[in-house]
Amino acid sequence: MSFSVKDKVALVTGANRGIGKAIVESFFEHGVRKIYLAVRNPESTQELQVQYGDKVVVLRADVTDTGSLQSLAEQATDVDILVNNAGVMNHASPLSDDVEASLQHELDVNVFGLLRTARAFAKILETNQGALVQLNSIASIKTFGDMTTYCASKAASYSVTQGLREKLGEKGVKVLSVHPGPIATEMGDNAGFSGAPNASVVSEGIVDALEAGDFHLFPDSTAKHLEEAYRSYAEQIILGDLSV
Repeated sequence: MSFSVKDKVALVTGANRGIGKAIVESFFEHGVRKIYLAVRNPESTQELQVQYGDKVVVLRADVTDTGSLQSLAEQATDVDILVNNAGVMNHASPLSDDVEASLQHELDVNVFGLLRTARAFAKILETNQGALVQLNSIASIKTFGDMTTYCASKAASYSVTQGLREKLGEKGVKVLSVHPGPIATEMGDNAGFSGAPNASVVSEGIVDALEAGDFHLFPDSTAKHLEEAYRSYAEQIILGDLSV
């Protein structure tokens, strides 16, 4: 199911920096008409407001708060493309003293945040025959020991994304699961990733993947390396029909 972003209205959570900011820039370059910048701190979007003027609408949103997201949906009923980009990354191994607190925090934002956001906008996306873009990670399919809790949360969000693909797909909504590797963002820098590609490789990939009607996007060179090994399983199991 091909989906063009041209002339659409988008909403991007965590739109103030990193991949979220790059998505805003790429969407406008490819003809998106208006973008809601959904952030916890509206003042953090000043640069984008100056750059794009009344083409952006800043709304306060907290993906850990169901009421906040319900209010967000009430203010943005014209959304065609919902990008759930907001996320957190902690560094915790299974043996860390803070492993339980770390996992609870990441699950609340990365997994329950996705559920809250998707449920708040499900009817709107169905009415507008729109698209849901979920920022997952290569950590969805590969665990790295010192980032175990983050990987666990992203594996769970990927699982939820597959469920959303099935149930929203029945209502005509396109779902895209994005799996970047290390990217040059503040989060990437904090994780110690040096020499990583620019966030635009992700944002431009999203536009192309929606147009192609894909479910998975592995946008950068590291991600594509994992995709090669994962492709057969993804095609036969994740995207396959197991009912026969």
